[in-house]
Amino acid sequence: MTVTPLGIPRRLLEFTVDGAPVRVPEGSTVLDACRAAGKDVPTLCQGDTLRPKNACRVCVVEVEGARTLVPACSRRAEPGMVVHTDTERARHSRRIVLELLASSVDLSTTPRAAEWIEEYGAEPDRFGPDAARLDEEPRIDNDLYVRDYDKCILCYKCVDACGDQWQNTFAISVAGRGFDARIAVEHDAPLTDSACVYCGNCIEVCPTGALSFKSEFDMRAAGIWNESAQTETTTVCAYCGVGCNLTLHVQDNEIVKVTSPHDNPVTHGNLCIKGRFGYQHVQNRG
Repeated sequence: MTVTPLGIPRRLLEFTVDGAPVRVPEGSTVLDACRAAGKDVPTLCQGDTLRPKNACRVCVVEVEGARTLVPACSRRAEPGMVVHTDTERARHSRRIVLELLASSVDLSTTPRAAEWIEEYGAEPDRFGPDAARLDEEPRIDNDLYVRDYDKCILCYKCVDACGDQWQNTFAISVAGRGFDARIAVEHDAPLTDSACVYCGNCIEVCPTGALSFKSEFDMRAAGIWNESAQTETTTVCAYCGVGCNLTLHVQDNEIVKVTSPHDNPVTHGNLCIKGRFGYQHVQNRG
Protein backbone atom coordinates (compact mmCIF):
# COMPACT_ATOMS: atom_id res chain seq x y z
CA MET A 1 0.00 0.00 0.00
CA THR A 2 1.30 3.44 -0.94
CA VAL A 3 0.90 6.13 1.70
CA THR A 4 0.52 9.66 0.37
CA PRO A 5 1.23 12.43 2.92
CA LEU A 6 -1.46 15.07 2.62
CA GLY A 7 0.03 17.76 4.87
CA ILE A 8 -1.88 20.68 6.31
CA PRO A 9 -4.64 21.94 3.98
CA ARG A 10 -3.91 25.38 2.57
CA ARG A 11 -6.54 27.94 1.72
CA LEU A 12 -6.84 29.12 -1.84
CA LEU A 13 -5.91 32.64 -2.90
CA GLU A 14 -7.75 34.40 -5.69
CA PHE A 15 -6.17 36.98 -7.95
CA THR A 16 -5.85 37.90 -11.61
CA VAL A 17 -3.28 36.89 -14.24
CA ASP A 18 -3.56 38.63 -17.61
CA GLY A 19 -7.20 39.44 -16.96
CA ALA A 20 -8.22 35.91 -16.00
CA PRO A 21 -9.09 34.82 -12.44
CA VAL A 22 -6.66 32.33 -10.88
CA ARG A 23 -6.85 30.33 -7.64
CA VAL A 24 -3.69 28.87 -6.09
CA PRO A 25 -2.85 27.44 -2.66
CA GLU A 26 -1.52 29.88 -0.09
CA GLY A 27 2.29 30.00 -0.24
CA SER A 28 2.42 29.60 -4.01
CA THR A 29 4.59 31.93 -6.06
CA VAL A 30 3.43 34.12 -8.91
CA LEU A 31 5.28 31.72 -11.23
CA ASP A 32 3.25 28.80 -9.86
CA ALA A 33 0.08 30.73 -10.61
CA CYS A 34 1.25 31.70 -14.09
CA ARG A 35 2.02 28.10 -14.95
CA ALA A 36 -1.30 26.94 -13.50
CA ALA A 37 -2.98 29.48 -15.79
CA GLY A 38 -1.05 28.16 -18.80
CA LYS A 39 1.20 31.21 -19.13
CA ASP A 40 4.65 30.55 -20.60
CA VAL A 41 6.93 32.67 -18.42
CA PRO A 42 10.62 32.03 -19.24
CA THR A 43 12.95 30.93 -16.43
CA LEU A 44 16.64 30.08 -16.17
CA CYS A 45 17.78 30.23 -12.54
CA GLN A 46 14.54 28.84 -11.12
CA GLY A 47 14.64 25.21 -10.07
CA ASP A 48 11.77 23.05 -8.93
CA THR A 49 13.89 21.40 -6.21
CA LEU A 50 15.66 24.55 -4.97
CA ARG A 51 14.73 27.77 -3.20
CA PRO A 52 14.45 30.79 -5.56
CA LYS A 53 17.71 32.68 -6.06
CA ASN A 54 16.51 35.69 -8.10
CA ALA A 55 19.68 35.63 -10.17
CA CYS A 56 18.73 35.76 -13.85
CA ARG A 57 15.64 38.04 -13.76
CA VAL A 58 14.26 36.63 -17.00
CA CYS A 59 10.97 35.68 -15.29
CA VAL A 60 9.98 39.23 -14.31
CA VAL A 61 6.31 40.21 -14.56
CA GLU A 62 4.38 43.39 -13.92
CA VAL A 63 2.21 43.63 -10.80
CA GLU A 64 -0.22 46.52 -10.50
CA GLY A 65 0.80 48.80 -7.65
CA ALA A 66 4.44 47.63 -7.63
CA ARG A 67 7.07 50.22 -8.47
CA THR A 68 9.37 47.76 -10.18
CA LEU A 69 9.00 44.54 -12.12
CA VAL A 70 8.92 41.54 -9.79
CA PRO A 71 10.59 38.13 -10.21
CA ALA A 72 7.76 35.64 -10.60
CA CYS A 73 9.88 32.77 -9.27
CA SER A 74 10.10 34.19 -5.74
CA ARG A 75 7.25 36.68 -5.31
CA ARG A 76 4.54 35.09 -3.21
CA ALA A 77 0.99 35.28 -4.53
CA GLU A 78 -1.32 37.59 -2.60
CA PRO A 79 -5.13 37.85 -2.60
CA GLY A 80 -6.40 40.41 -5.08
CA MET A 81 -3.05 40.74 -6.86
CA VAL A 82 -3.26 41.81 -10.51
CA VAL A 83 -0.44 40.32 -12.61
CA HIS A 84 0.50 41.05 -16.22
CA THR A 85 2.98 38.63 -17.80
CA ASP A 86 3.31 40.01 -21.33
CA THR A 87 3.43 43.80 -21.09
CA GLU A 88 5.89 45.79 -23.16
CA ARG A 89 7.77 46.67 -19.98
CA ALA A 90 8.22 43.00 -19.02
CA ARG A 91 9.11 41.98 -22.57
CA HIS A 92 11.68 44.78 -22.82
CA SER A 93 13.33 43.67 -19.57
CA ARG A 94 13.49 40.03 -20.70
CA ARG A 95 14.90 41.09 -24.04
CA ILE A 96 17.72 43.04 -22.38
CA VAL A 97 18.53 40.17 -20.02
CA LEU A 98 18.69 37.69 -22.90
CA GLU A 99 20.87 40.05 -24.94
CA LEU A 100 23.32 40.54 -22.08
CA LEU A 101 23.51 36.80 -21.37
CA ALA A 102 23.83 35.71 -24.99
CA SER A 103 26.48 38.32 -25.72
CA SER A 104 28.72 37.18 -22.84
CA VAL A 105 28.21 33.41 -22.57
CA ASP A 106 27.45 30.48 -24.85
CA LEU A 107 23.74 29.59 -24.68
CA SER A 108 23.90 26.97 -27.43
CA THR A 109 23.00 24.11 -25.06
CA THR A 110 20.52 26.07 -22.95
CA PRO A 111 17.04 24.61 -23.52
CA ARG A 112 14.68 27.10 -25.23
CA ALA A 113 17.25 29.94 -25.20
CA ALA A 114 17.20 30.31 -29.00
CA GLU A 115 13.38 30.23 -28.93
CA TRP A 116 13.21 33.00 -26.33
CA ILE A 117 15.78 35.15 -28.14
CA GLU A 118 13.61 34.99 -31.24
CA GLU A 119 10.34 35.47 -29.33
CA TYR A 120 11.52 38.62 -27.56
CA GLY A 121 13.47 40.02 -30.48
CA ALA A 122 16.77 39.97 -28.60
CA GLU A 123 19.83 41.04 -30.58
CA PRO A 124 22.98 39.95 -28.71
CA ASP A 125 25.15 40.94 -31.68
CA ARG A 126 24.26 44.61 -31.28
CA PHE A 127 26.98 44.91 -28.64
CA GLY A 128 29.54 44.21 -31.35
CA PRO A 129 32.57 41.92 -31.51
CA ASP A 130 34.18 43.69 -28.55
CA ALA A 131 31.54 42.47 -26.09
CA ALA A 132 33.30 40.89 -23.13
CA ARG A 133 33.18 37.08 -23.15
CA LEU A 134 34.83 34.44 -21.02
CA ASP A 135 36.18 32.45 -23.99
CA GLU A 136 37.49 29.79 -21.61
CA GLU A 137 38.23 26.22 -22.65
CA PRO A 138 36.18 23.46 -20.94
CA ARG A 139 37.82 21.99 -17.86
CA ILE A 140 38.19 18.23 -18.26
CA ASP A 141 40.02 16.95 -15.19
CA ASN A 142 38.05 13.80 -14.37
CA ASP A 143 36.22 10.98 -16.14
CA LEU A 144 32.71 11.80 -14.91
CA TYR A 145 31.78 15.35 -15.81
CA VAL A 146 32.99 18.49 -17.53
CA ARG A 147 32.96 22.12 -16.38
CA ASP A 148 32.44 24.53 -19.27
CA TYR A 149 32.39 27.98 -17.70
CA ASP A 150 31.91 29.62 -21.08
CA LYS A 151 28.27 28.50 -20.70
CA CYS A 152 27.84 29.53 -17.05
CA ILE A 153 25.31 32.29 -16.30
CA LEU A 154 26.07 32.38 -12.54
CA CYS A 155 22.61 31.22 -11.51
CA TYR A 156 24.09 29.65 -8.33
CA LYS A 157 21.90 26.55 -8.63
CA CYS A 158 24.93 24.26 -8.50
CA VAL A 159 26.23 26.06 -5.40
CA ASP A 160 22.89 25.60 -3.65
CA ALA A 161 22.63 21.93 -4.64
CA CYS A 162 26.16 21.25 -3.37
CA GLY A 163 25.55 23.34 -0.25
CA ASP A 164 22.93 23.46 2.46
CA GLN A 165 19.93 22.75 0.24
CA TRP A 166 20.89 19.19 -0.68
CA GLN A 167 24.37 17.67 -0.60
CA ASN A 168 25.99 19.66 2.23
CA THR A 169 29.43 19.05 0.72
CA PHE A 170 30.13 22.74 0.08
CA ALA A 171 32.75 21.86 -2.52
CA ILE A 172 31.91 24.77 -4.83
CA SER A 173 31.22 28.44 -4.41
CA VAL A 174 31.62 31.74 -6.24
CA ALA A 175 35.16 33.03 -6.71
CA GLY A 176 36.18 36.43 -8.02
CA ARG A 177 34.26 39.66 -8.36
CA GLY A 178 32.37 41.45 -11.10
CA PHE A 179 32.87 40.01 -14.58
CA ASP A 180 35.63 37.76 -13.21
CA ALA A 181 33.17 36.00 -10.88
CA ARG A 182 32.87 32.30 -11.58
CA ILE A 183 31.92 29.02 -9.96
CA ALA A 184 34.99 27.30 -8.53
CA VAL A 185 36.23 24.84 -5.95
CA GLU A 186 38.57 25.91 -3.19
CA HIS A 187 41.60 27.75 -4.58
CA ASP A 188 40.17 27.13 -8.08
CA ALA A 189 41.96 23.77 -8.05
CA PRO A 190 41.25 20.76 -10.29
CA LEU A 191 38.06 18.98 -9.29
CA THR A 192 40.06 15.92 -8.30
CA ASP A 193 41.85 17.96 -5.60
CA SER A 194 38.66 19.37 -4.11
CA ALA A 195 36.02 18.23 -1.62
CA CYS A 196 33.74 17.13 -4.48
CA VAL A 197 32.12 13.72 -3.90
CA TYR A 198 31.01 13.39 -7.55
CA CYS A 199 27.32 13.03 -6.78
CA GLY A 200 26.56 15.02 -9.92
CA ASN A 201 23.66 16.84 -8.32
CA CYS A 202 25.13 20.07 -9.66
CA ILE A 203 24.76 18.68 -13.19
CA GLU A 204 21.12 17.85 -12.47
CA VAL A 205 20.23 21.47 -11.75
CA CYS A 206 22.50 23.27 -14.25
CA PRO A 207 20.22 25.05 -16.77
CA THR A 208 22.77 25.78 -19.50
CA GLY A 209 25.03 22.74 -19.90
CA ALA A 210 27.94 24.46 -18.17
CA LEU A 211 28.12 21.26 -16.13
CA SER A 212 27.58 18.11 -18.16
CA PHE A 213 28.25 14.39 -18.19
CA LYS A 214 31.59 13.52 -19.77
CA SER A 215 29.70 11.08 -21.97
CA GLU A 216 27.38 13.83 -23.23
CA PHE A 217 30.27 16.24 -23.74
CA ASP A 218 32.21 13.69 -25.81
CA MET A 219 29.18 12.78 -27.90
CA ARG A 220 28.39 16.44 -28.59
CA ALA A 221 32.00 17.01 -29.63
CA ALA A 222 31.74 14.05 -31.99
CA GLY A 223 28.42 15.33 -33.37
CA ILE A 224 26.49 12.20 -32.39
CA TRP A 225 24.47 13.48 -29.40
CA ASN A 226 20.80 13.22 -30.38
CA GLU A 227 18.21 13.75 -27.66
CA SER A 228 15.34 13.17 -30.09
CA ALA A 229 16.60 9.62 -30.63
CA GLN A 230 16.95 8.87 -26.94
CA THR A 231 14.53 6.90 -24.80
CA GLU A 232 14.03 7.34 -21.06
CA THR A 233 13.33 4.47 -18.68
CA THR A 234 12.82 4.97 -14.96
CA THR A 235 13.98 2.16 -12.69
CA VAL A 236 15.28 1.63 -9.16
CA CYS A 237 18.97 1.85 -8.29
CA ALA A 238 20.42 -1.57 -7.44
CA TYR A 239 23.33 -0.43 -5.28
CA CYS A 240 21.66 -0.14 -1.87
CA GLY A 241 18.29 -0.33 -0.13
CA VAL A 242 17.36 3.36 -0.16
CA GLY A 243 15.26 2.92 -3.29
CA CYS A 244 16.43 5.87 -5.37
CA ASN A 245 14.73 6.17 -8.75
CA LEU A 246 16.98 6.39 -11.81
CA THR A 247 15.98 7.60 -15.25
CA LEU A 248 18.20 5.93 -17.85
CA HIS A 249 18.76 7.95 -21.02
CA VAL A 250 19.49 5.48 -23.82
CA GLN A 251 20.74 6.20 -27.33
CA ASP A 252 21.64 3.46 -29.82
CA ASN A 253 21.00 0.84 -27.13
CA GLU A 254 23.57 2.42 -24.82
CA ILE A 255 23.07 4.36 -21.58
CA VAL A 256 24.44 7.84 -22.19
CA LYS A 257 23.51 9.47 -18.89
CA VAL A 258 21.43 8.98 -15.73
CA THR A 259 19.10 11.45 -14.05
CA SER A 260 16.47 11.12 -11.33
CA PRO A 261 12.82 12.27 -11.28
CA HIS A 262 12.42 15.55 -9.42
CA ASP A 263 9.02 14.55 -8.08
CA ASN A 264 10.31 11.36 -6.47
CA PRO A 265 9.82 11.61 -2.66
CA VAL A 266 13.06 9.70 -2.00
CA THR A 267 15.56 11.48 -4.22
CA HIS A 268 13.94 14.76 -5.36
CA GLY A 269 16.28 14.53 -8.35
CA ASN A 270 19.40 13.85 -6.29
CA LEU A 271 21.67 10.80 -6.43
CA CYS A 272 25.03 9.61 -5.16
CA ILE A 273 28.06 8.86 -7.32
CA LYS A 274 27.05 5.20 -7.73
CA GLY A 275 23.52 5.93 -8.81
CA ARG A 276 24.39 8.68 -11.26
CA PHE A 277 27.63 7.40 -12.75
CA GLY A 278 27.86 3.69 -11.91
CA TYR A 279 25.89 2.25 -14.81
CA GLN A 280 28.72 0.59 -16.76
CA HIS A 281 28.03 -2.79 -15.17
CA VAL A 282 24.77 -3.20 -17.08
CA GLN A 283 26.26 -2.81 -20.55
CA ASN A 284 29.39 -3.57 -22.50
CA ARG A 285 31.51 -0.46 -23.07
CA GLY A 286 34.39 -1.88 -25.06
